Amino acid sequence: MPSQEPTDNRVEQALATLRALHPKKIDLGLDRIESVLAKLGHPERKMPPIIHVAGTNGKGSTVANLRAMAEAAGLKAHVYTSPHLVHFRERIVVSGEEISDESLVDVLTRVREANAGAPLSFFEATTAAAYLAFSESAADIALIEVGLGGRYDATNVIRPTCCAITPIDYDHAEFLGRDLAGIAREKAGIMKSHAPVICGVQSDLVNAVLDAEARKAGADIKIWGQDYRAYRQHGRLIFEQDEEMLDLPLPALRGEHQIRNAGLAVMVARTLGWPAEAIAAGLQKAVWPARLQSLTKGIYAEMAHEAGAELWLDGGHNPHAARAVANAMAELEQTTERPLILITGMLANKDIGGFLDAFEGLASAVIGISIPDHDSLAPETLKELATSRNMLGFVADDIFDAVELAIETGEALSDGTTGQSPTPPRILICGSLYLAGEVLKS
Repeated sequence: MPSQEPTDNRVEQALATLRALHPKKIDLGLDRIESVLAKLGHPERKMPPIIHVAGTNGKGSTVANLRAMAEAAGLKAHVYTSPHLVHFRERIVVSGEEISDESLVDVLTRVREANAGAPLSFFEATTAAAYLAFSESAADIALIEVGLGGRYDATNVIRPTCCAITPIDYDHAEFLGRDLAGIAREKAGIMKSHAPVICGVQSDLVNAVLDAEARKAGADIKIWGQDYRAYRQHGRLIFEQDEEMLDLPLPALRGEHQIRNAGLAVMVARTLGWPAEAIAAGLQKAVWPARLQSLTKGIYAEMAHEAGAELWLDGGHNPHAARAVANAMAELEQTTERPLILITGMLANKDIGGFLDAFEGLASAVIGISIPDHDSLAPETLKELATSRNMLGFVADDIFDAVELAIETGEALSDGTTGQSPTPPRILICGSLYLAGEVLKS
């Protein structure tokens, strides 16, 4: 779980200084980061063996599984992920420990000084800082998550030992476009010669693109369904590749999509020669907040608990992620019937309609809220989109009011339908990692 400790003011000042270096929040390209890394003495060349993870959905979960497996094998891991949920330090894990305020300020300052005022995006600056921190601390493996795309993402200045590509779908259309084959080619830009590439579940089109790009790069590629697979059977995770079959525990991360994320991580781990015992232990220990997380602590969890309601949190923010979460909610509904109420806040540039489509016929109501300090869609628009999909639509001023309204709405929906007491609802807060971060601060 993310720490609840307040971040040192010096960290905020250092981050704010770096944000001012470049006017664009996202500006894909490698020239700027390559320049500053050269001035820093090329820390990206002084890191332990690297696993580079790209894709649209499941990157963080795959990294979480790999980290847990590595640690179960007795390995120390550097980990770089984004965005953070509660505080920036979550993004940089050095030798198994979240980076300290002191160390973070140090590497951020050195990046700023080396850059000498030249244009540098915020993500480029923080990626350089992470690589600098990793280069100066011993570890056995580095797990690096791509920020956006792949080919021109700031992380893509490394020579990985292995690459993993999670399911590819539409997201960030303003940067990657609406051509799925083109998106796949950009994600495939992390492929390097002689570094094996392990691909998660993909469409036939994406598989064809990734296979062609691997051939161009001179990389050995392993494709889900052709070279390996994983599936649930009798309460276990069964993994198969070539002549090997592993009977493993189900992953700690919830949802059928996590079976696929776990299978990808297992294939990467086996490719690197990690022992089956460590893989099994890691699957059971992996933690990745705001991914189908059952909330049991904090003010909102207490509100739900007192009302007998379930409270779930997920940060997925595109239609592909929404379908995965909706499937998980449908599985819960088959076990225990409850009205499903969504509390949703989404950034204005997302496919909100496509996201809500996944819940049509499953969710009874949607409560729209705005996301503090972010350019989010108006709650009234979320309400309208919900009602056009045969769901009740509401708006709330904040998360607290939304949870109260969800409890009342769920009970009203079930009151008198069975001749028994109203059934407390199943509440899902969803639509944005930024919203999830606000929830976890409580």
